[in-house]
Amino acid sequence: MDVFRTDRIRNVVLLGHGGAGKTSLTEAMAYLSGITNRLGKVDDGNTVSDFDKEEIKRHFSISTSLVPIVWGKNKVNILDTPGYFDFVGEVEEAVSAAGAAIIVVSGKSGVQVGTQKAWDLCEKYKLPRMFFVTEMDVDDVSYRQVVEDLTELYGKKIAPIHFPIREDGKFVGYVNVVKQAGRRYVEKDKKTECPVPDYSQEYLDKYRETLMESVAEISEEFMDRYFGGEEFSIAEISAALKMNVCDGSIVPVCMGSTINLQGVSNLLDDICGYFPGPDQREVAGINKKNNEIYEANYDFAKAKTARVFKTIVDPFIGKYSLIKVCSGVIKSDDTLYNVEKDAEEKLNKLYVLEGNKPIEVPELHAGDIGAIGKANTLVTGDSLATKATPVVYGKPEISVPYTYKRYKAKNKGDVDKISQAFGKMMQEDLTMRVVNDSANRQTLLYGMGDQHLDIIQSKLKEQYRVEIELTKPKVPFRETIRKMSDVEGKYKKQSGGHGQYGHVKMKFEPSGDLETPFVFEQIVVGGAVPKNYFPAVEKGMQECVLKGPLAAYPVVGVKAILYDGSYHTVDSSEMAFKMATIMAFKKGFMDASPVLLEPIVSMKVTVPDRFTGDVMGDLNKRRGRVLGMNPDKNGNQVIEADVPMLSIYGYSTDLRSMTGGSGDFSYEFARYEQAPSDIQEKEIEARASHLTDSEDN
Repeated sequence: MDVFRTDRIRNVVLLGHGGAGKTSLTEAMAYLSGITNRLGKVDDGNTVSDFDKEEIKRHFSISTSLVPIVWGKNKVNILDTPGYFDFVGEVEEAVSAAGAAIIVVSGKSGVQVGTQKAWDLCEKYKLPRMFFVTEMDVDDVSYRQVVEDLTELYGKKIAPIHFPIREDGKFVGYVNVVKQAGRRYVEKDKKTECPVPDYSQEYLDKYRETLMESVAEISEEFMDRYFGGEEFSIAEISAALKMNVCDGSIVPVCMGSTINLQGVSNLLDDICGYFPGPDQREVAGINKKNNEIYEANYDFAKAKTARVFKTIVDPFIGKYSLIKVCSGVIKSDDTLYNVEKDAEEKLNKLYVLEGNKPIEVPELHAGDIGAIGKANTLVTGDSLATKATPVVYGKPEISVPYTYKRYKAKNKGDVDKISQAFGKMMQEDLTMRVVNDSANRQTLLYGMGDQHLDIIQSKLKEQYRVEIELTKPKVPFRETIRKMSDVEGKYKKQSGGHGQYGHVKMKFEPSGDLETPFVFEQIVVGGAVPKNYFPAVEKGMQECVLKGPLAAYPVVGVKAILYDGSYHTVDSSEMAFKMATIMAFKKGFMDASPVLLEPIVSMKVTVPDRFTGDVMGDLNKRRGRVLGMNPDKNGNQVIEADVPMLSIYGYSTDLRSMTGGSGDFSYEFARYEQAPSDIQEKEIEARASHLTDSEDN
C-alpha cells in the first residue's frame, strides 16, 4: 500500500445499533475500492472485517476491525465496530482513534438505542459525523421517517444531502440536494442523470432550505445574500458544508443500499470531501522531561510520537499493537521509546491491517493508523516516542465490567493453560477481568454482559483448546455475633508419654468493627495462662475466623477476651492452647446470637425518564432501597439505590430487557448488613450440605 500524507488521510469509525449494517457497508466500500473482487456477506461469513471464528459463527461483529480504503487520492481508515452493547470496549477504543464517524441507521428498524449511544459517544469525543441510512432497496423503508426522528432528537443540525427516488415502491435513484439534481440507477451502482420527479420537489425544497440556512450562517455576507434571495454556487455550498460538518453544526444524512452498492461511492466522496483530515484536528500529551503540554496536533514535522489504541492477540496471526501516529513520521526500522514502561522497542516492520491481513508499509505519517507486530512490552494505552521527547498521551476511557460468573476448569490439569489464555485475552479485551476471590474459594470472570462471557468461554474452547464451566457465583456473606458469651475450652489428650493440655476461659462480644475479623485481648491475672501461650490463643482465633461455625463464611466484628484458664507444666503446648481456643470459639460464637451479614452495594442506574417507574419497581423487588433520583446532562435520570449483592445477579440482562438496551448501571461495595431471617435460614440450610466439601468451605 502507498504511503499517504497527513492531509490525505481520513480516520472514520462506523457506529450504530447491532444489525444496522456497518459490516455490510465496510464490505461494499472494500469492494468498490478494489480491495476485494467479490462482495462478501455477513450471513455467509466471508466479509473482510468479520474474520474471527466467533463472528463468522454468530453473524455479528465482536471486535473492531480496521480496513484501509484508497479512494481517489485519499486513504480512508475504516474502523468497523460491534453494535451489541456487550462489546462497547471495542467501540470506545475505536472512537478514541477516529477523526470522524458514520452513524449507520437501519432503514427497516429506524432510529434505535444504539443510534443514540453512538451520537453520545461522538459528542463525548467531539467527532464530526454523518448518518447513513441503509436498506433503501427494501420496499417499505421510509427514509423520511428516519430523517424526522433524527430531527426530533437532534434538531436543526440534521441535514439530508441525498434522498431516494421511488417508483412503485422500488428504490430507483436519488436526489442530490446540493446540486438539485436527480440520478437514476441503471445497473446496481451505475447511474445516469434524470430530472427531479414532481412528487420529490416538496422534499427537495424543504431539505435545501435547511442546508441554505446553515450556509448563510457562515458569515454576514452570506446572510445578506441569503435574505436577498441570492443563490449560492455549488462550490460555496460544499465549502460551507465542509466547515459546518467539521465543527459539528451540521450533520448530513445520506442513504443507499449496501447489497446493491448504491449510495456507497457517494458516501466515500462525502467522507473525503466533508470530513477533516488529521491535520485539522488537535491532539496533545505531556512531555515527561519537563511536564509541559506537548501539542502534537498530527504535525509530521514534529518529533515521532504515537499511542497504542488497541491490541490484537490471536493464536493464529499473532500479536499486533494498533497505533495512531500523533506526530512525526514513523519508519519500519525505527527504535521507539515506550514512555510507560521505560523500555525501547525496535520495530523491525510496520503494517497496515486489512481485516486480519497484515500489509507491510515502509512508514506511517502523522494521523495515520497502522500496526506493530510482536511488540512484547506494548499494551493498549501505551505511548511511543523518542527518548529526547518522551510524550505520554491519555489512555482510552473504557467501560467497567459489572456482570460476573464463577468459572472452573472442566479439566483440573488445564488450570495453567486457562490462566495463560486469559492473560492473552485480557491484553486484547480491556472489559474482561479475572478475579481470584480467595475468601470464598472461587475464581470470577467479569464481562459486559452474559453474551460477552459466553463468547469468552467459546473462544477459550475454539482458539485455546481449553474448557471452563460458568456458574452462579457465591455471594460473600460474613458471620458475626450480636450478644456476649462466656465459655471455656479444654483440650486434654493422654496417649502415653507427654500428653496435651490446654485450658482457656474466654468471653466473646461484638467489637463494633465489621471491617476487621477479630480483636484479641487478654486480661489474665496470676499467670493462670503463661504469657508464652498468648500467641497460640491468637493463632487459634486467626484460624477460626476464616470459616465461621454458622455457615462456614468468614467471621467479622468479634472481640475475644482471654481472662482465665490453666496449664500443665509438662503437657501444655502451643498446639494444645490453639486447640482449646478453637473449641472455645465454636461454642462461644454459637452462644452469642450469631447472624449472617450480607454485602450491600451502592448502585447507580442511568435510564431515560420514561423507564424510571419500571426500574424503581424492579429495585424494590430486589430488596433495594431507592435513595434518590437526579437528572444527568444527557436528559436521563440517575437512580441511586442500596441493593443486596445477592439480588443483582443477572441484572444486566434484566435492565436491558426493561429499557430496550438504553439503561446503564454501575455499583460498588458499600457495607455489610444483617440479612433478613428468611435469607439467613435459606443460606445456612444450603451451606450445611457443603460444610465438609473442601472446595466450598
